[in-house]
Amino acid sequence: MSLKVFRVLIFLILLVSSIKRGTCLNNGLALTPPMGWLSWQRYRCNVDCTTYPDECISEKLYRKMGELMVSEGYHAKGYQYIIIDDCWLAKERDKDGKMQADPDRFPNGIKSLADFLHKKGLKLGIYGNYGTETCAGYPGMMGHVQQDAKSFSEWEVDYVKIDGCNSDPACMDRGYTEFGRYLNYSGRPIVYSCSWPAYQEEEGIAPNYTAIMNTCNLWRNYQDVQDSFQSVKSIIKYYGEQQDIYAKFAGPGHWNDPDMLVIGNFGLSLEQSKLQMAMWAILAAPLMMSVDLGNVKKEFKEILQNEAIIAVNQDPLGIQGRRIYKSCQPAFLPSIEAGFLWNQLSANGIMRCQGTENTVEVWAKPIAPVDGNYYSYALAFVSFRTDGVPYAFSATLEDLGLYSPKGYIIQDLYEPNDIGFPVVGVETAINIKVNPTGVVFLRAKLQNAKCSKKNPKSEHPKNQTSTGNQTTVHKFQFSPDIFV
Repeated sequence: MSLKVFRVLIFLILLVSSIKRGTCLNNGLALTPPMGWLSWQRYRCNVDCTTYPDECISEKLYRKMGELMVSEGYHAKGYQYIIIDDCWLAKERDKDGKMQADPDRFPNGIKSLADFLHKKGLKLGIYGNYGTETCAGYPGMMGHVQQDAKSFSEWEVDYVKIDGCNSDPACMDRGYTEFGRYLNYSGRPIVYSCSWPAYQEEEGIAPNYTAIMNTCNLWRNYQDVQDSFQSVKSIIKYYGEQQDIYAKFAGPGHWNDPDMLVIGNFGLSLEQSKLQMAMWAILAAPLMMSVDLGNVKKEFKEILQNEAIIAVNQDPLGIQGRRIYKSCQPAFLPSIEAGFLWNQLSANGIMRCQGTENTVEVWAKPIAPVDGNYYSYALAFVSFRTDGVPYAFSATLEDLGLYSPKGYIIQDLYEPNDIGFPVVGVETAINIKVNPTGVVFLRAKLQNAKCSKKNPKSEHPKNQTSTGNQTTVHKFQFSPDIFV
């Protein structure tokens, strides 16, 4: 073999290797928000398999949830990951320093579980922690980053969630990036979920979201969700307040993660469950259920399997939605004029919401199809009011920043037969009522749109100023390009 041919072969080998490994941003994974099931919120760190044989963190639990994901129809709707959270590990690494599953609760090991799920068309996710110990006190990855990345690959894991307990947040830029590099070097396509920015935000450290986006497929920004509406509400409020920072980093292959769906458990009403599902779709959030899939009531299952809402979440444009309107007027305001005055004073910082914020919000997410400079939209009309009165809302599409002269096809994604305007012009008023702690979720699809890709610089709603009280026609004033 000539030296020239040898050099060409070496170059090709290196080229193929680099393509195979890639970088996490370009690993071809999570091009839409990942969908699946994660054990933590519902099952926590229950390791008592004697008292709770069907609810403890064990191989049996994850096999059962995999079977239910298929048999109960979730997989057919797009859910595919079964993700192990904390407490799966043995208390000690083996003699070679390798992490190992608890031998009593996972007698066949992680590779066997991966094989079982893969045969069902599902994928396996698993938990690790960049720290000396996991949050629950099991062996952490510190000092074993390369070794653990190799183990995950050998076990044919498809998704890893890396937590950050018992670690210095100031060192996470280096640690998470190092693990991501070894994960890519493994040659196996593995979705990388990071908790890095959440720990830094909590310590007052400004995360480098450009580095995070180039390292992780998804990342947590905020506190863990709890099985309560107050928790869900606080997360939505946080993302609304931080949207100018966070939204621009979301897109195909890299997503902000507001945490799990708690729908079907104990803490959310039916209306509140609809609200969480709609808002996670608007936020282009990963859809990770944490519920006993065998005991989800019919009405909650319908929410989790709503194809139209899942389609909004999985929209190929991958644009994170934004809050375009917020009002916290008191329910006792006596007139429309008083509502105008309240909003003006609130916008000027003179009046503030007191106590529980009885806010009403509108969120918008650009979606396909598009036509020239015009998007279709998903629109969430959200009421956090607790005064027991449905909120009457009236606005034209033009008020909301939708200007296509061809008009829009309007569909209520929860009540498809309740909207009286299947095709509307931009000046037609849409009148709706939003239940307390509930949502009305509409899709405004461009009439006669022919394409699904476009230059994103187009007409878009801008700010959150408005007028009106409980029964007012809301007049919005927007300027373009906030989604760019």
